[in-house]
Amino acid sequence: MTPRFAPGTPVLVKNDWPEERGPCHIRTPHYLRGRSGRVERVLGAFPNPEDLAFARPAEKRVLYHVVFDQPAIFTDGVPTDHLLVEIFEHWLEAA
Repeated sequence: MTPRFAPGTPVLVKNDWPEERGPCHIRTPHYLRGRSGRVERVLGAFPNPEDLAFARPAEKRVLYHVVFDQPAIFTDGVPTDHLLVEIFEHWLEAA
């Protein structure tokens, strides 16, 4: 499985709210939806936990470390503060 994004690539977390459409298991923090970050590292491909949570067949998806500027997310901290989060590729778009 080839990763869509390389380290250093600016990305945008999809501003999607599947929990409003019915039962689901989402690993992407709500406070990051619609926010921009940068791919820090490609972690590999893993079964999609959004399917595993419901005992459905889970296709492998690429997982990334994505870094965000903390002050832009939480409105506190200094410009050198960052937030590092694991996010699956299907939640990311090119920025």
